[in-house]
Amino acid sequence: MRPSTLSKFGISVLLLVISMPILARELTLTETITLKTISSAAVSADGKVTAFTRVSPRTPYIDDDGSAFVELFTVRGEAPPQAYISNKTPISAMQFHGESIYFLSKRGDDKFTSLYKIATTGGEAERVFTHSNNIISYSLSSDGRYLAFRARDKADVKQTQLAKKGFKAEIYEEQFEFTRAWLVDLQQAELSAQAVSSDRQVLSIAFRPGQQQLLMRTAPTPLVDDDYMSSQYDLFNFTGEVVSSFASVGKLGQAEFSPDGRYLAVIGAADYHDPADGRLYVYDTEQNNQVREVLPNYLGHVQDIAWRRNDELIWLGHRGTETEVQALTMQWLESRSLLEPGRAIVVNIATAPGSSEVIALAHTAEHPTELFRIENQQLIRLTNSNPVLADITMPKQQTIRYKARDGLELEGILVYPSDYQQGQTYPLIMVVHGGPEAHYSNGWLDRYGSPVKYAANNGFALFFPNYRGSTGRGVEFSKLGQNDYAGKEFDDLVDGKNHLIELGIVDAKKVGITGGSYGGFASAWGATAHTEHYAASVMFVGISDNISKFGTTDIAKEMHAVHARSYPWEKWQWYLERSPIYYAEQARTPILIMHGKDDTRVHPSQSMELYRYLKTHGKVPVRLVLYPGEGHGNRRAAAQLDYAMRLMRWMQHFLVDGGSSAPPHQLPHAEQLN
Repeated sequence: MRPSTLSKFGISVLLLVISMPILARELTLTETITLKTISSAAVSADGKVTAFTRVSPRTPYIDDDGSAFVELFTVRGEAPPQAYISNKTPISAMQFHGESIYFLSKRGDDKFTSLYKIATTGGEAERVFTHSNNIISYSLSSDGRYLAFRARDKADVKQTQLAKKGFKAEIYEEQFEFTRAWLVDLQQAELSAQAVSSDRQVLSIAFRPGQQQLLMRTAPTPLVDDDYMSSQYDLFNFTGEVVSSFASVGKLGQAEFSPDGRYLAVIGAADYHDPADGRLYVYDTEQNNQVREVLPNYLGHVQDIAWRRNDELIWLGHRGTETEVQALTMQWLESRSLLEPGRAIVVNIATAPGSSEVIALAHTAEHPTELFRIENQQLIRLTNSNPVLADITMPKQQTIRYKARDGLELEGILVYPSDYQQGQTYPLIMVVHGGPEAHYSNGWLDRYGSPVKYAANNGFALFFPNYRGSTGRGVEFSKLGQNDYAGKEFDDLVDGKNHLIELGIVDAKKVGITGGSYGGFASAWGATAHTEHYAASVMFVGISDNISKFGTTDIAKEMHAVHARSYPWEKWQWYLERSPIYYAEQARTPILIMHGKDDTRVHPSQSMELYRYLKTHGKVPVRLVLYPGEGHGNRRAAAQLDYAMRLMRWMQHFLVDGGSSAPPHQLPHAEQLN
């Protein structure tokens, strides 16, 4: 009797354990920065195979420092994805052509990034062409005979020899290294590349279908400012002569020819002062390149385009905090919805001309970017890159709307603490986006600079405001912050904070602010000019002095055209008074300042200036952390983890623990080493 009783008891316990739900847990900071994400996708000509790349960050404390790993996969229908290349060699610019998948990589004994291909049925990758310098991007002619690519000239041997002798003088912004266009006839026995451009920087290259012509976006110099504000699209023949031009003004983005080569769709700007390329134009080559803006009243921003037929263009739009995908017919310029807003945040789309297949890269509040198929207004998920997320506590996240003090309606995304209870107030971390020509979408917001799940599970609310000047609401709204540095745009942040306080969600004495670039500017402003509103600030690659910033950035032209709309010498005092250093004496908000030492967009001196002002004044805790080898944002896993740990410790220390002086600068990295 006893064995039988024990057996039944054991079975009952087992059934109970099986039926019990798995307890959710917090997402750690290490997990936050090491989650995998789908980065690109391409569809085969028959629409039956989708190839995609997945980014796998390095593991802190285990992997050596370096860029993330990229793997190549294929998926057929809804079958599980198949790994094609999953070693640690870099992969980029993946595309289908014929029965092969082409990609750029540096493998084996390659000295430079070269072009490879692998059969859609699998096997070993085969090198197609290598050059005397890295291939940056490429295009294949529709018949597969010609390869066009972008690369710099071969390194000058004598300059290398002179450098060894100590002759290393740099002539600022004059020693241009142009990226050129090159052409290869793949049917030749001896493959060699011929330059087809010489006097302009080539920013993109593509064949016009059915023609021996190359579409190139070029700029007068390799300077970033010329890329942003002075580029243009032209058609070139194979000898480098301009066949025709596509008139435009201001910022330019993606361009795609229709499958028959008649129409050219371009994402561009409304005018020279438009902060972002988000308008959709179509040029008709049969009508002398006559151009039409095909979505003239769109109160959003077009983010991606792909042709499905000669007369049907699929476009992705970001509108408010949501996204949509639509199909536009050329004959009547009618657009019909393929995916309504609210399903997910789509970041890219891929099609194959002649196939009905539409592939989307999308994320939600529950997962980073994954691969989906769009079908009957639904998203069919094809990948699951992070199974660990099934066990993670997912806090409530929603779009909220509020009015600024001047009556302008604004919106942002609120993430509640995981243990939120109505009637209780919580510390808030406000995360301000950069740009300001950018916006937050209601999807996966976890980054090293905004570890949402970790913060929410530790009792914080988070708010991501889309203040005036943000994209996603049309051109007029995106211009509202121009000629008003730190004015109404940063008042919008205070109004958003006050709205959350009035709702009874946020503790008015426990509000922190953080952000990078223009968001770093806002964080510095919040710690100085708006110090009474914030109890802690974390500034990243931010602006502290608008006068010196103009003289040290690589985008002075763009700053004038789409942000300031004036020059410092036209109103010195105004620029000074719109700089956080001007208010350093009144600062009472503890501020952690972090910056990449190799930043060319916002020079590290911007952070050094504010640090020195506050440190000398001595009235507020301040710390400066510099990241060697990082630029305008941390790209490597170790630097990202270090940043996230410092961010959360600063907020915890001052918003929750009641700290009055800075916490220790040391982090427990050494203890994590094997």
